[in-house]
Parts: sequence; C-alpha cells; structure tokens
Amino acid sequence: MGNFDYIIVGSGINALVAAAMLGKKGKRVAVLERNPEIGGCLRTEEITAPGFVHDVMATTMVLFLTSPAYGALGKDLEARGLEFAHADLPTGVLRPDGSHVIFSKDRQRNVATFEALAAGDGKAFSSEMDKLGADAPFLFSLLGGALWSGSIAKTVAKEAWKRGLRNLAGWFGEALMPARAHLEATYRSEEAQALWAPWVLHCGLGPESAYSAEMVKVIGFAIELAGCPVARGGARTLLSAFEKLITDTGGTIRTGADVEALVQGPGGKVTGARLAGGETLSATSGVIASVTPNQLYGRLLKDWPAPPAEVSEGLRSYRYGKGNMQIHYALDRPPQWKGNAELGQVALLHLTPGLDGVSRAANEAERGMLPAVPTICVGQPASFDPSRAPEGKSILWLQLPETPRHIKGDAAGELDIPADGRWTEALREAYADRIEAILANHIEGFAESVIARKAYSPADLQAMNMNLVGGDPYGGFCGLDQFFLWRPFKSSVNHRTHVPGLYHIGASTHPGPGLAGGSGFLLGSSLK
Repeated sequence: MGNFDYIIVGSGINALVAAAMLGKKGKRVAVLERNPEIGGCLRTEEITAPGFVHDVMATTMVLFLTSPAYGALGKDLEARGLEFAHADLPTGVLRPDGSHVIFSKDRQRNVATFEALAAGDGKAFSSEMDKLGADAPFLFSLLGGALWSGSIAKTVAKEAWKRGLRNLAGWFGEALMPARAHLEATYRSEEAQALWAPWVLHCGLGPESAYSAEMVKVIGFAIELAGCPVARGGARTLLSAFEKLITDTGGTIRTGADVEALVQGPGGKVTGARLAGGETLSATSGVIASVTPNQLYGRLLKDWPAPPAEVSEGLRSYRYGKGNMQIHYALDRPPQWKGNAELGQVALLHLTPGLDGVSRAANEAERGMLPAVPTICVGQPASFDPSRAPEGKSILWLQLPETPRHIKGDAAGELDIPADGRWTEALREAYADRIEAILANHIEGFAESVIARKAYSPADLQAMNMNLVGGDPYGGFCGLDQFFLWRPFKSSVNHRTHVPGLYHIGASTHPGPGLAGGSGFLLGSSLK
C-alpha cells in the first residue's frame, strides 16, 4: 500500500499541472493513469509511416503558453526539455472558390489585410483588439479564476465601482453576444467573417451560441499575441518535461493503473484509491479526479452512498457535445496550395464556405447528421517544426469539430449509415474520403503526394480515452447553461465535491476545456 498526500486520477494537462504545483509545495503526489502512456488528449505517435511524428489529438499550445500555469511552471518545464515552435502566420481561412485570408502576428499587416477586404474592417478589428486588451485583466480573471471566491467578488465590486452598475451590466450583456451577431455587425467582408467563424468550434460552441462572440475576440487577441505554437518534436516533449518535473519534486507517476473505486474512510472522507488489481493506495490530504462526471460518480463512487439530490440531478441532466474526428496525412512533399503559396506557411488553416457554412455544418452535426460540407481545420506543423517529418516531406493534422456522436443520417445523402447509428471503419473511411476530396480541390497533386492516411472517428477517440464521451473532446457541452458558475452542475462550487477531501478537475469543470491547465492550476494553487 502506497501512502501519499494527494492521489490524482488521470493524467491530462490539468492533472499534470496540479501534480506539478503540489509537488513544488513539497507534497507527495501520485498520478494514476489507466492507459500505457500519460497525457490524456496529448498523444504523439508515428501513426502513418516511420519518421512522421503526429500529435494524434490536441496540438496547438497557445492556451498553455499564455496561461497562469505556464507562468508558474514554464521555466521548470523548459529546463526539462520543453521548447515551442512558432509560425509567423498562425491562422487563415480558405473558401471553396479559392478566396482566402491569412492572419499574422503583426497588427499593422492584419489591419491592412482587413482594410483590403472592405474599407473600415481593419479599423474595426484594431478597435476590437484594443478594447479587449483594455478589458483583459477583468475578463481573464472571470474566464480563468475561481468564480466562487472572495477575490472574484472583490474584482467584480471594483469594476462596478469603476464602471457603474448599469455599465457593468451592459458589459456582461455584450459579453453574451453570439458570434454571428458580432461578426455581421463588425465586419463588412464575408472573408473576414469566415476567418473568425470557425474558431467558435474550438470552444465547443457554434456561431449562434451565447458568449461565442467574446471567445472569438479572445482567440483573435491571443493568437495575434502568441500565435498557434506547437511543442517542438510533438506534444510528447511537454509530457516528458512534466514527468521529469513531477518525479524531480518527489511525485510518482504510474501508468497501467486503472482506478476502479475510491476508498471511503471515517466521516465519509475519501482516503485513497483502489486499483483494478486490488491494490490500494492511501491519500492523507485528498484525492483529485481529472475525469468526466459520469466517470467520477458512476464509476469511482458507484459503491458509495447516494450523492445529494442536487448532484444526482446534475449528473442526470449533464450532457455532452458534438464529437470530433481526426485525420492525419504523411506526405512526400509539402502541400502546394493553389492560389497562394503562403497558405503553406499557415499554422492552422480552416477550410469552410464561411460563416453560414460553419453554422450549417454545426447544426447538421448537432442533429446527428454527417455535414455535407464540414469545417476542416488543417494543421501544418512541419512547416515550422521540421522535426515532424523526414527532410523534404511533410504531415497534415486535420480536425473535424462538427462530427455527430450518434449518426442519424448524411446531410449530403451520399453515405450509407448503419441502422444502429454507430461509427464503423467503413463509414469512417468513406467520410474521410469526402474530406480528402475537398483538400484535393485546393492542393496541387494532393492524391499523388499522399504516403499514408490515418483517420479516427469519434468512437475511436473514445476508445483511446474514456473521458471523450462519444468523441466529445470538451468534457461536455459548453453552452452557457453548463459553463462558468454552472460547470459541471448548477450546485458546483469551484472544484470541491460533496465528499470531504475529493476534488474534481478537468475539462468538465471550470474554466472548461483546452490546454491551459486552468482547473489544475486553480486547485493546485489553493490546496495546502
């Protein structure tokens, strides 16, 4: 039996951040991961061909690079091998007719780009970014802080005094605006609207979702400031750095350690974890679960007394969002994009008809339909991190964030859907062919350049990580009613649970999904 101060179940970014923060405080921590490797959605493998290095799921590190967690741990991680690769052109959009917009880290260039699309759009963009920059301290304290805390109450009170109550209420009202309304009111150019519309998908939202406009502004601000960096050599270098930091501070990391239940002690307090093989590890200060609510309450606590009514109701009504699909390519040469060679230097390029196209595809996926024209997120990490592919060759990282978990039909009316609505290998590959056809229309000789392709359906992603329910990479639906103060449940207070000594972190908890490690940082900072 092992004895620790804290046991952490799971090893995603939040778990690793919490373990590192606690380890630096002198706490003895055990991280328990059921899979053979740590990382959660951070996973790097040569899945297509030897020498081609792919981040299988998450790859873009801008949220981590700009996070408080990186501010606290960055130097330690860099000393243990972490290095970022940066692109001067973080994002862009390419439409079916070949029209495109490329966004850089240079404000002057961006203003000129938008002005060339439509007079006044450049000025509008600059004004929005300046406004967000002025609001940044208040905004980011709300997006990333412990909402049920005295510090947040003081922050809000200070803003109310500075702005006036009515103006503060107006600020919150504007912050709840959907992206469609904001983009159509701010930009005259459809191309500018098309550039930003796909980014709401990376927040688990759609263009008509409440507060999606604010997230578009935050993303624009962040990527102009820090770009869309990746970990040089793959996300595995970040994991290796975390592993070294945690063990260097006295922590223990165990893989292949499937926690089947939490141990109940006197007074209903959690005192440890029992592994599937029967081994029990004890925790004197607490257990931290970086899992989804159904895993925590339906698996780890299944033999405990029934939770309070408000928790049971929250669990019953908790819902998951759209699924995700990943497609990876090994190429025998860098992609030759038609129309503008500079498109090959864009870190994350979105292929979409535009704002209406994103809206349509997201709606189709939400209704269980395979989108006829999905939004395709194309990552090109080898263009600024040569270690990802052999010399002269390249890779593509594709993400399809509008993919149904349970399939009711094909919006294009072309693909046969299994009667049970489940993903099959044949359907996965047929849908990947649809995506490849769109790519081939934009890249010279694409089919001839492909060495290998590897696709993952939502079902495949869940098989790799049980917390990706139905392939949802965001730990649950991210709409307003299930976010901020109300994540995961309406009764939730920060990261505490009704069980003494048991804490809940991860994408299913505030501040939500992404690689910022926010919940791990908040809890790791607060625990003694």
